[in-house]
Amino acid sequence: MKRSFGLASLVFAMGCGASSPPPAAPTAGAETAPSTAGASAAQPTAANATAATAPAGAAALQGTGPSQGAAPSAGESPTTAPKVVTHVEVPASIAAIVAAPDRSRDDMKLDAGRHPAETLAFFGIAPGMHVGEIVAGGGYTTELLARAVAPNGVVYGENPKGILERYAAKPWAERLAKPADHAIVRVDRELDDPFPPEASNLDAVVDVLFYHDTVWLGVDRDAMNKAIFKALKPGGVYGIVDHAAKAGDGVNDVKTLHRIEESVLKSEIERAGFRLDSEATFLANPADRRDWSASPKQAGEKRGTSDRFVLKFVKP
Repeated sequence: MKRSFGLASLVFAMGCGASSPPPAAPTAGAETAPSTAGASAAQPTAANATAATAPAGAAALQGTGPSQGAAPSAGESPTTAPKVVTHVEVPASIAAIVAAPDRSRDDMKLDAGRHPAETLAFFGIAPGMHVGEIVAGGGYTTELLARAVAPNGVVYGENPKGILERYAAKPWAERLAKPADHAIVRVDRELDDPFPPEASNLDAVVDVLFYHDTVWLGVDRDAMNKAIFKALKPGGVYGIVDHAAKAGDGVNDVKTLHRIEESVLKSEIERAGFRLDSEATFLANPADRRDWSASPKQAGEKRGTSDRFVLKFVKP
């Protein structure tokens, strides 16, 4: 299986940590990709997380109660309102992954603003899982996923042609050459049909800080979300992190400020058949005026401080 590294500057800088030149990684889609995995583990410093006392692979979630859930479609029975999670307890196994000494310095510099330990724990990523990632970019998140599903899991890291050609080709290839990333299957496909046939019955699919970009890139988001729904197993998680726009702005700021209104994103995902299970607040920042660009190239010292929403959708 091949690995990935790379950060689509276009959307979200996933820390790059160059290593030695990589051997060509197998591209999934045309042929069945291997599913061996394995990665070294270490320990993270998780902001807003409690020292891990939870069992490996499981996270304790504390919330303030349910938020107002979307009304069920005609013919559907009412569903439980999503829970608002105000504290994510990070298991020791995940803390160790984030703190692994063989992670690149560039990646680790991003941790304070990204809270990767809480992200992995909240989405329930655990050893042995088969996970997909939408727009892996340079692979900051992809590598963490690969370490979390080790030793027997698989991560399908997807990148469309445009992202590879403009931003991610070199860092992605370098990422895939790292020993810790051998659980990653490189997937070069377009976003309206992001995963190959063998990437089926997945436990989770994640999209970190890129969904807003699919809007201005002209992606058929309904097709993309339906394809993700199809790739997941029943009960599978579709986890999304993105920069919040002001209420009422909808998709007006997706290219200029790299932000999207949370309610708009929720409605699009639910339209594909997903149910919003829970939302976490560990990346929320009420002090953010949401009037500046969250793009890594433009945010400057504000990078990592934008008000972001973290949503866990589930395939019924």
